[in-house]
Amino acid sequence: MSLTPEDVSRIALLSRIELSAAERESTRGQLNGILGFIEQLQAVDTAGIEPMAHAVDVVQRLRPDVVTESDRRADFQAVAPETEAGLYLVPKVIE
Repeated sequence: MSLTPEDVSRIALLSRIELSAAERESTRGQLNGILGFIEQLQAVDTAGIEPMAHAVDVVQRLRPDVVTESDRRADFQAVAPETEAGLYLVPKVIE
């Protein structure tokens, strides 16, 4: 697929990008190069190849899911300016 200068002008209009004539030709060349590369990728026979989530087959090491800190809610609320029913009270900032 090859883009025409009119195609590039329409894409620029839809993208709200202003392009000069020189920029339009440069952009046309770049876009045609990208579309050509996509055509090459689509031409590769991938029959029988299982889709992968990542190019490298690695497994993330996981740590045990255990609690490492104690409940210090009472300690933190003891030093808070105001609390009520286990909640922190703050001044109203939006009226």
